[in-house]
Amino acid sequence: MSHIALYRAWRPQTFHDMVGQRHIIKTLQNAIRENRVSHAYLFNGPRGTGKTSAAKIMAKAVNCERGPAPEPCNECDACQGITAGTVMDVIEIDAASNRGIDEIREIRDKVRYAPSEVRYKVYIIDEVHMLTTEAFNALLKTLEEPPGHVIFILATTEPHKLPATIISRCQRFDFRQVSLEEQTERLRLICQEEGIQAEEEALSYIARLSEGGMRDAISLLEQSAAFGGESITLEGAVDVTGGLAANQFARLAEAVRDRDAGAILPLVEGLMQAGKSAEKCMENFIYYFRDLLVLKLAPQAGASTERIVDDGRFSEMAQAFTAERLFRMIDVLNRYQTEMKHALQSQTLFEVALMKLCTMNEQGETVERDAASGGGASSGGSQTGSAAGQGEITRLQRQVEMLENKLEQLLRNGVTAAGAGEASGAGQANAGNANRRGGAARGAFGSAGGGGTISKPKLEPFVAALNGSATSQIRMRWGELLQRVKDAKITVHAWLVDGDPVSAADETVLVAFKSMMHRETTEKPVNRELIEHVLREVFGRPIRLATVMMKDWQAAAEGGAARQETAETLQLEPEDEPASKPEWVEEAYKMFGDQLVELKSD
Repeated sequence: MSHIALYRAWRPQTFHDMVGQRHIIKTLQNAIRENRVSHAYLFNGPRGTGKTSAAKIMAKAVNCERGPAPEPCNECDACQGITAGTVMDVIEIDAASNRGIDEIREIRDKVRYAPSEVRYKVYIIDEVHMLTTEAFNALLKTLEEPPGHVIFILATTEPHKLPATIISRCQRFDFRQVSLEEQTERLRLICQEEGIQAEEEALSYIARLSEGGMRDAISLLEQSAAFGGESITLEGAVDVTGGLAANQFARLAEAVRDRDAGAILPLVEGLMQAGKSAEKCMENFIYYFRDLLVLKLAPQAGASTERIVDDGRFSEMAQAFTAERLFRMIDVLNRYQTEMKHALQSQTLFEVALMKLCTMNEQGETVERDAASGGGASSGGSQTGSAAGQGEITRLQRQVEMLENKLEQLLRNGVTAAGAGEASGAGQANAGNANRRGGAARGAFGSAGGGGTISKPKLEPFVAALNGSATSQIRMRWGELLQRVKDAKITVHAWLVDGDPVSAADETVLVAFKSMMHRETTEKPVNRELIEHVLREVFGRPIRLATVMMKDWQAAAEGGAARQETAETLQLEPEDEPASKPEWVEEAYKMFGDQLVELKSD
């Protein structure tokens, strides 16, 4: 018997034949029995769960010559005609290919006419979510006030795409996935009726593979029967459906358990040569570890899967992994599965994901295996090596925490870079510009001396020379200097271009940076040497490079301008200015600026 013949032979003809939708069947039957049939229904749920079949059974039930009856007789002319599709008053429309406003307008124009053959006109619109917005608007008025002889049954797998105005005018029924037990029982009944020999494990495998869709399950059953010659075995069902056998899962899991990355590549290559899809393998492997996790955390649930036949071996595998490691492995596989949707080399990503699992410790960190231990170490040896490596990691983490605590104490006590000693001086100078952890790391860049942090130059001479001729000369030829630096080494230019030449004094050009990283990279000895070499070429004399953060320069420049303004207001020469001003004067300048504050003497 062909697949089409088998599916049609076992397609539900009455409500009693439907599987797994008892709550919906009971509601519809009661409505028919009490003559309270609605004018519009919405059937939604996963594919293959009986939405269209229920709609046709409903059409037969309300139009049966012996009814309306809770169950159609399937013997009268009306029932047989609806089953054969020859009754013109029961119209089935595929909205995926008839989704425009013209088709819906045609329905709207025809609903006013009374049925010619049966009691009710029934419109079954499948995949109704595919209709356009205009088509929904045209259907809306008809759904709201249809003639009494018309019933609309809308079927969809994606109800969230329907306008709320359409849903509110229908009685909604949610079809659920058919349970594994119900599917297996129906497949067993089909095999008995059709004379097909089938193993119980094969039927369970087919039922799980259909993901709750009875139609898909019947299709897979027929496909497996055709492959096995009227005899269905688990191995044959796995082969014909492109799944993975239990031993293949076990071998991959053992390689991950033993952190044997070397065994991963030949195993994956064997799967690919057997015609398996990397995406499907990834999906099934996630399910495999999920079942291991369920068995570990809820052993009473009896996590059975279509991939596992030997429960003892499966339980032993679950004991080899900790729950924390299983959680992390599922998380890693899920991330790689998302990337595989957009990758050209899905097999490579699958291999990388499995090798990633082999190198993860219990905390999810990547660790390198000792080459001397080999790839095929036993589980016990692997755990011993992992424990030793974990102890070393813990010791290093404690040392880092101790150093961080010491550094924070120094910073809280206000210790300067010079006063903190040589050991802690590297981190203190940059504490104002970086977080406390990053400050110590930046010290590795050093200044011209190579071992310390970048010191801030004295800014007073540069503030005094802000409007001098040397500064103007530097600014006019800065573009030429940048171009020469770019020609010499483009990477140095990429960092230096962030700086702004703000002043020049004592044969030194001061460059202000907005980014600390750009400043630190520019200050590297090799980069500083190149820039000063270009300065000598451009200006014909040795010129040194000094750097400062832009915010520090702006503060110094504003302070210099304020002091100059104060000196002029008090009619004092700049050199006669007091060493310091009252604190309230400084605060006034900071709050209102030197343009709004005028200082007068009594």
